[in-house]
Amino acid sequence: MAPQTTSEMYRVRTDALTTDVGEGNPIVFAHGTLMDRTMFAPQLESLQDDYRAVAYDLRARTDRYAPGYDLRELADDCAALLDGIGEDSAVIAGMSMGGFMALRFALEYPERVDGLVLIDSMAAPHTPEEQELYGDLVAPLEGSHESNPRELAESVTGYLFGETTREENAELVEAWVDRWATYPGAAVFHEVHSWLDRPDVSDRLSEIDVPVLIVHGEEDPSIDPSRAEPMLDELPDAEMEIIPKAGHTSTLERPDPVTDAIESFLENRF
Repeated sequence: MAPQTTSEMYRVRTDALTTDVGEGNPIVFAHGTLMDRTMFAPQLESLQDDYRAVAYDLRARTDRYAPGYDLRELADDCAALLDGIGEDSAVIAGMSMGGFMALRFALEYPERVDGLVLIDSMAAPHTPEEQELYGDLVAPLEGSHESNPRELAESVTGYLFGETTREENAELVEAWVDRWATYPGAAVFHEVHSWLDRPDVSDRLSEIDVPVLIVHGEEDPSIDPSRAEPMLDELPDAEMEIIPKAGHTSTLERPDPVTDAIESFLENRF
């Protein structure tokens, strides 16, 4: 028997890869780099009373983290995930890398998207300087199936968490550092390279004719809110909510206002 492709895995192993709660119209959450589906636990807890809320682990957090892959393949995985949970379409909510994927999913599978929630993400690519910076950061991890060095895990907290969180919620930051230090190096290497040199899709945003909510941490150190704002003009139907005192992982740093924004969006638009 031929080995399963990753997308086939999402079709048949969704129970092991997802948190799936509630009933009603579905909203599916895709996490960002170094994160996993638990980053959306506060949102799923609140949404489950009125919606089918699903969060899943992208392939970097599964045993299919190698070899390399790109955002198109992650979009195919999302389609397979929908097949696996028996839904024809859903609101797709993506954080950072998950948002990069969600935009491409909307362009490749428009009939399967009811709406988008783009969390601490953007349509434009990273700059050449950023590509070099992040590429150099993960270069030592290529081909490594050993756990990440803890020093590296600690060094990226400034990219993932806002200043307020780093100063006032050290326990949250430390808990994620502990988790990052357990990841295989190759998983992080391929995760970063799945999006690092992605093409710009800004000129295609007019094709996405579903409601879009842009949620962004005010203190995001990786993607400043100003880099997400152009999507308001480029998407036919978009609104934006800035989350005070939140960084790149706003769903965890300030879960209540993020959840409120998503719930209001869903209630008013669907």
